[in-house]
Amino acid sequence: MRIENYIREIRESLHAVFAEVDTWFDQPEEVQNYRPSNQGWTIREILEHISLTSHFLLKLIDKGAEKALKNVSQLDLTTELEQYAFDRQKLTEIGIHRSFPWVRPAHMEPTGNVSLEAVRNTIREQKDRCLMHLDRMPNGEGILYKTTMTVNDLGKIDVYQYIEFLAQHAKRHLMQMEKNETEWRKFISA
Repeated sequence: MRIENYIREIRESLHAVFAEVDTWFDQPEEVQNYRPSNQGWTIREILEHISLTSHFLLKLIDKGAEKALKNVSQLDLTTELEQYAFDRQKLTEIGIHRSFPWVRPAHMEPTGNVSLEAVRNTIREQKDRCLMHLDRMPNGEGILYKTTMTVNDLGKIDVYQYIEFLAQHAKRHLMQMEKNETEWRKFISA
């Protein structure tokens, strides 16, 4: 796949996934606060978790983007792009709820101490930061720096893949919120 197409796909994914995430902030409070029967997170908690996880991923993305842009003067981008390949399937699995075991760090657990409006604004800003990084690296520069991602045994991934990971993580939780809403609808109709 040409790098321009991959960047376009990531951009489209960010827009689509985060537009859908944004709709969950407008759900009625009883839907947002419903605790599923498995005692999992409420939709409010899931939204906070998305913002927390994106916060920590963006620290890596910000640092990686800076290093990738510095590497342009030290590496041959054309040669690197000719050799560019990765396992797209493993990244796609990130976006599927319960597709593999995932133990999240405690600092990514929702606390309930942040207002829903603040979480919404944070998530919007996080999406915009990802898009800004794509704008800053339009020619494939993001492949010039990799760091290890242990989730789903992804191994060394580049800056573009980290941005896609962030979008796939949010997509994963869209599925979870949909399950919560479906269960809530059954609960109120019983």
